[in-house]
Amino acid sequence: MRSYSSVFRDESKLDINYVPSRLPHREQQLNLLNQFFRFATESPGKMTQRVLITGKIGTGKTVLAQLFGQTITKTAQQKGINLHYVHVNCRECKGSFFMILQRVILHFSPNFPRRGYSAQELLQALMQVLDEQRAYVILTMDELDALIGAEGTDTLYSLTRVHEDHTTVTQRLSLLGIIRDTSLLNTLDSSTRSTLQHNLIQLDEYSKTQLLDILNDRIASAFYDNTVSSQTLDLIAEDAASEGGDARFAIELLWRAGKYADNDNSREVLPEHIRRASESVYPVVRKDAVSALSLHEKLFLLGVARRFKQSGAAYLSMGEAENAYAVVCEEYGEEKRGHTQLWKYVQELSALDVIKTEPSSVGLRGKTTLISLPHVSAAELERELSKTLGA
Repeated sequence: MRSYSSVFRDESKLDINYVPSRLPHREQQLNLLNQFFRFATESPGKMTQRVLITGKIGTGKTVLAQLFGQTITKTAQQKGINLHYVHVNCRECKGSFFMILQRVILHFSPNFPRRGYSAQELLQALMQVLDEQRAYVILTMDELDALIGAEGTDTLYSLTRVHEDHTTVTQRLSLLGIIRDTSLLNTLDSSTRSTLQHNLIQLDEYSKTQLLDILNDRIASAFYDNTVSSQTLDLIAEDAASEGGDARFAIELLWRAGKYADNDNSREVLPEHIRRASESVYPVVRKDAVSALSLHEKLFLLGVARRFKQSGAAYLSMGEAENAYAVVCEEYGEEKRGHTQLWKYVQELSALDVIKTEPSSVGLRGKTTLISLPHVSAAELERELSKTLGA
């Protein structure tokens, strides 16, 4: 039995730069990338490729490209092919074609002069270095939106056409672009746009079920056994699904919750740790919304906050919330309202995003509504409500 010190087995597995060995629900897209670039390990130099990956924040665009880069360069190495995968973030380079090319050429020639060249001269110098080293490169331009916004058509045109005037020369440079908003491609000339859009990989936002699979994968390597319950996991997935299926947000939330658990010297990541983590991502305790509530809405919400705090649960049934509200009404000397009125309160609080509701799943007797707190800890909400109610 381990001596307690942390819920984490290896928290580096939750780092934003960590590339896992498998990507749940992105296997098809990874296989498609491998098919598009198959020539790079079977007939290098015979052709070149341009591919775009697109999708919203947190859909796995960057990690998909990085895992592809790792796998294809490993295959190339086994075959004795001098293939390099170079990943450059265009936003970090301020959308500058010069800075992007400089990073690529320094990958191959660390002592290359940093000044004295134009962007176009750097591009020609890169091609010369590749020839000299008999190297091939898949250049991934992450957040391509920044480059398009800063430099427009000419830059991408020169990149996509760099081999066209030299048809007898070995083809050494392939492109992989990662772009969030494909509407920006409409600002390019039709020829460049057609070239880039020819091979497009669309990543849809993750569903709650898919987020659960991703989180389970990370938990297995990042946390000790039995430190993250299914209820806690469900709360994270629900929260991330409401944020557009953002897996990056879900993993960040999981890591922060683990930190709160360690801070509390807890052997388990509890739903309250998730709520506190979410509150730290969304630092607004919704004080304006709370202060504007009616008296009985505040009393109802106070009962909900207290029940969550006492039970440590991720969800409350409507019946449990009503019972908690009744206790608070007795404490404050108020006559409790009926079920119909309380249901209206629930709908209003849900619309304000103070609480979240969803139908119960199979297994509960009868049909009921489950209530959760999406972005605030139960303890903090209780403090705020007690303050406004003058307790």
